[in-house]
Amino acid sequence: MTKSQKAYPTDLNDTELLLIMPYMPKESKTGRPREYTWREILNAIFYVVKNGCVWRALPHDFPSWQTAYYYFREFQTDGLWEKINLIIREAIRRKKGKEPQASAMIIDSQSAKSSEGGEELGYDGGKRVNGRKRNIIVDTLGLLVLVKVTAANLQDVYAGRDLLEELSQKPELLARLEAIFADGGYRGELVDWVTEKLAATLKIVLKSEGQKGFQVLPKRWVVERTFAWLSRNRRLARDYERLPETSKAFIYIAMIRLGLRHLARL
Repeated sequence: MTKSQKAYPTDLNDTELLLIMPYMPKESKTGRPREYTWREILNAIFYVVKNGCVWRALPHDFPSWQTAYYYFREFQTDGLWEKINLIIREAIRRKKGKEPQASAMIIDSQSAKSSEGGEELGYDGGKRVNGRKRNIIVDTLGLLVLVKVTAANLQDVYAGRDLLEELSQKPELLARLEAIFADGGYRGELVDWVTEKLAATLKIVLKSEGQKGFQVLPKRWVVERTFAWLSRNRRLARDYERLPETSKAFIYIAMIRLGLRHLARL
């Protein structure tokens, strides 16, 4: 990995920059030239996600917070964060000798307390959390495939179906899919739905009878590790966003930064 001077741990080094630059928007031939480089803008956004500061509190050696926020929202609206996450995930899988698309995935949810008002908030009675629920699908390496953020009071079986419905609209992700692993919250009609709509098997992995405390469960530990990775980013320690789409974008960004670091070391 190329070593380059970095002001902050979240800054891109030269190798990581080369990996992501082909997927950044090209410079427009009309209008005012962009004042800052993509490296500076991305470093500012990665800093916010990792350190959890508000946009207005960005250190002065970054581009202005208005600039960083503008591109964050622009890429969110264009779906660029999701696209880059997909590209990096496929690249890591290839480097590890796997097919770009997974034949097995894992689905799960994590409830996060909210510190803001806003859209789609609710109370998760089981986990005693008032806020939102992060519903994610990962591959067997724990790399993010899709994410959907909902109110915390939406049951897993319904939130999971909404997320799997999104998956069904992306045939490129279904090319090799054979099985999806989930916990007991996804039992019931969703099992038949996955068979019918996705031509795959929804396999429910249950805790051992009488189990108390934490225990590593087959396949499910992979998605739990992904939630742990996400929680190391202070912006994701709680749900600070007024819009669920903003929370979703930050999750993709956190996985992009993690993926770039990992890919640069392979």
